[in-house]
Amino acid sequence: MHDERFPGLRRRGFLAASGAAALALAGCAGGTDDKAAGGSTTPKRGGRLRAAFAGGGASETLDPHRANLFADVARAKALFDKLADHGADLSARPRLAERWEPDKTLSRWQVTLRQATFHDGKPVTAEDVLYSYRRIADPEQAFRAKASLEPIDLDASRATGERSIEFVLKRPTAEFPNVLAAFGAYIVPENATGFDERPIGSGPFRFVSFVPGRSAVFRRYDDHWDGAALLDEIEFVVADEESARANALLGGQVEYAHELNPTTARAHEGKGRIEIVRLRNSAMQAFCMKTDRAPFDDKRVREAFFLIADRQELVDGALSGAGEIGNDLFGKGYEYYAADLPQRAQDLDRARALLKQAGAEKLKVTLDTSAVAAGFTEAAGIFRDQAAKAGVTIDVKTGSKDSYWSDILDGGTLCCYRSGAMPIEAHFSQRLLTDSTTNATKWRHKDFDALYRQAQSLRDKAGRAAVYERMQRRLYAEGGFLVWGFADWIIGTARTVKGVETQAPANTLDWARFDKVWLA
Repeated sequence: MHDERFPGLRRRGFLAASGAAALALAGCAGGTDDKAAGGSTTPKRGGRLRAAFAGGGASETLDPHRANLFADVARAKALFDKLADHGADLSARPRLAERWEPDKTLSRWQVTLRQATFHDGKPVTAEDVLYSYRRIADPEQAFRAKASLEPIDLDASRATGERSIEFVLKRPTAEFPNVLAAFGAYIVPENATGFDERPIGSGPFRFVSFVPGRSAVFRRYDDHWDGAALLDEIEFVVADEESARANALLGGQVEYAHELNPTTARAHEGKGRIEIVRLRNSAMQAFCMKTDRAPFDDKRVREAFFLIADRQELVDGALSGAGEIGNDLFGKGYEYYAADLPQRAQDLDRARALLKQAGAEKLKVTLDTSAVAAGFTEAAGIFRDQAAKAGVTIDVKTGSKDSYWSDILDGGTLCCYRSGAMPIEAHFSQRLLTDSTTNATKWRHKDFDALYRQAQSLRDKAGRAAVYERMQRRLYAEGGFLVWGFADWIIGTARTVKGVETQAPANTLDWARFDKVWLA
């Protein structure tokens, strides 16, 4: 059934009564800059904010441990809490954990919980934390945070009090707080099930209703440990097409539109009707090569593709210039980023020579893309034309927005890919270890896994940095991520929306902080 409050959006799949397809983890812990949200004003309580996001179709869930898309995570973030989350600098900031302290060996960490309650009034306890982490680690499941929690020996870890936990680790882990802040590592009540029917969390909003692929409505939880949200309600509305989200915002049908494209931003920035918020260089843009299958099981072919890419043309064409070029590594500007590696440039002669060495002079390959993210289809077309100059024929295949991310995780050989912010070590653990659950490039090397474990065991930060640089040098030489750019993350709001953080990369604490937003 279509909601008549959104008549102009029905043809675009704007399917819903009340609801929202959400963002993903949010950004920094700094103060808000209201210039980007229409000028400063005194925070005001009340009202319902309607926020439009691209969704995941009928398969959407409120199970926070299955959160994968930005829509999933935004909803999870409103309903649930983690022990920690990442600030704008990608350092771990305490959330449900009030503090943490390692022993001298870095193999045991004592975590103390703050006083917090679930939406049913029950306290958040150490047993809830252990249940949540053990659920995520279930070998029969493929929860996103499983790889990040792998260092924890959950059989040996134990509650040492109602609000204290001793985490026993399988090996010394210097950056254990990043484990607590891992993408998807939300705390749920002990023995919780039925998340899509009436989920109970400890987040700033409590459940009202949910229709997968259509809508979600949450109401302020007045007893939240971090203070009650200013909004009465947040309504997440699914609008898969960027034009539908933009039109809904311009038409006053929503007050917040996630992920607008650069053309829309340029058309309206500074014009007064809506506000544009740019989270600079927030999203990694890449082509993902499957390293376990032909033709990309030959590292010469992967290097050739690195050299085919004209990165500036991709940034200018696919992102309309709203970003900066990449260098085939994740996390530009983040702690531990290998900034000293030479910037890779297009070299078609060298690319052709490598392809000839690999016996792939007349290579034909399919590039999977989708309108699921801004710039994906444009990037695919640009790269197809670049590859043709090196004698490579690329067949661009446009997939379903609803199933794209699951389709390309295991299938295909080459695809468009992106990522929000996370620490570089979390990028390694979630995407590049042999048992990583979202290993889209199928990069599986035991010696690489060993380097990761070595880095994690070093108390000395300089020592860790040296090992991380070594890992990145290998990825730069022969990895499966062709990282061509870093895009601005663009959000549009009504002029009445205040308190939107402007220094919060996607996937960090203060991104999608709807508990800190208000309506003037």
